[in-house]
Amino acid sequence: MYDSGQVRIEKIFKLIEGCQYGIHDISRTELDPDSQLPRFSMPLELGVFLGAQRFGTAVQRRKNCPVLDREPYRYQKFMSDIAGQDIAAHGGNPVTLISHVRDWLCAVGSPRQQPGGQAIALNFAAFRADVPAICEKLRLVVTQLTFVDYRNVVNAWLTLPQFSR
Repeated sequence: MYDSGQVRIEKIFKLIEGCQYGIHDISRTELDPDSQLPRFSMPLELGVFLGAQRFGTAVQRRKNCPVLDREPYRYQKFMSDIAGQDIAAHGGNPVTLISHVRDWLCAVGSPRQQPGGQAIALNFAAFRADVPAICEKLRLVVTQLTFVDYRNVVNAWLTLPQFSR
């Protein structure tokens, strides 16, 4: 029988297998207004990541990740089995979310000195403001960017004069 989930889930398995680090924000689990069903893609991916970390090879067991949610202990209503994990709440605030991720990167030994969360959030806001012009220059449509397109937009932004040193 044809496994309709194989292609997509296999891609996810391969991505998780090849990553030492993962960032898992499980805050987007609200009900879809049309179907009245929750989207559990992020919790599923977290489960695969934790499974690889627990049952994988020695390399897989060195995986590291932060788990983030909107409110403290909200996850216990839909994913109570991860109680005991150190879940960081961001309150839906992008600056707080960025700060949590930045702090985690520093804790796992990012080799570079990282600016503070507020500074990173300001840079991200500047990047987002520049995306339409960069897309126009690259002859891309903002709403149709693939992952590779987005990476190219980021690289183009990083070559702007404010980043040349």
